[in-house]
Amino acid sequence: MRETGFFQKAGFPQNPFMTDHLMSSTSEPMVEDAGPLPPWLRVKIKKAALTEQTGRRLGCHGVATVCERAHCPNIGECYSRGTATFLIMGTVCTRNCRFCAIDSGRPEPLDPDEPQRVAEAVADLGLDFVVVTSVTRDDLPDGGAGHFAATIRAIRGRLPEAGIEVLTPDFSGDTSALRQVLEAKPTVFNHNVETVPRLQPEIRPQADYDRSLGMLAAAHQIAPPIPTKSGLIVGMGETADETRQTMTDLAGAGVSILTIGQYLQPTRRHRPVSRYVPPDEFALYEQWGRQTGLAYVLSGPFVRSSYHAAEAAQAVLAK
Repeated sequence: MRETGFFQKAGFPQNPFMTDHLMSSTSEPMVEDAGPLPPWLRVKIKKAALTEQTGRRLGCHGVATVCERAHCPNIGECYSRGTATFLIMGTVCTRNCRFCAIDSGRPEPLDPDEPQRVAEAVADLGLDFVVVTSVTRDDLPDGGAGHFAATIRAIRGRLPEAGIEVLTPDFSGDTSALRQVLEAKPTVFNHNVETVPRLQPEIRPQADYDRSLGMLAAAHQIAPPIPTKSGLIVGMGETADETRQTMTDLAGAGVSILTIGQYLQPTRRHRPVSRYVPPDEFALYEQWGRQTGLAYVLSGPFVRSSYHAAEAAQAVLAK
């Protein structure tokens, strides 16, 4: 499943959105306000046997993926390619965002062996580009920054040439924690603002829009060679003007890469979908993002933070 070297390959990976069968209807999100799923939101996956095989291989290493925990609609596509986004620091989050499927509560203590297990799983899958994210750990003095750094170093020790993207929480605005992560030299630093400022108190009640922007700006200032990245989910009640202004804010904070995708309600206890954004509007968002100065914008119904992350990183680093 290994691609040719990330930094050396001349072309981008083939788009694997091929069709063998539709995802089971039991995997579709339950919605209350926006009505039934429109035709463009039918997930197609290929090679179910490879999907199961990747899940088994990950399970052998005792590692978690956000693909499963966050009910990602791209799990079939990514698992069939032998790729996954690793979830570190446990599977219980100290925050309770209204869009997120990951459980909230009191997490277990950190597992010091986890970074090495992730590195071994990366080697087993033969990945040239790795995305590592985490639950938010407000219970830890550094928010888990040291654990992120240890994971980056473990992967580098096992696969020195691999590209590594980290998608981190806001570390409660602690720039010294942020510096720990950046000093480990990830290929890309990612932190999602998730939604527009007006909706932040409802969607991310324990987070803060300005704090997130500040962390992205600080990352760009501390380590200019490392591209910064962020993500938006739409369909939660934002207006087009608010979305465009958020893109402008992100570009002003030094963000290079932006992902924009459709919100899909994970369970009935989560915020309902307000609107299914049509594909042509996602195309418009991509155009707006480029106009604001963002170097790379990936916008579409199924786009998520780590979707085609290697392509985005390669495109920005090539510039």
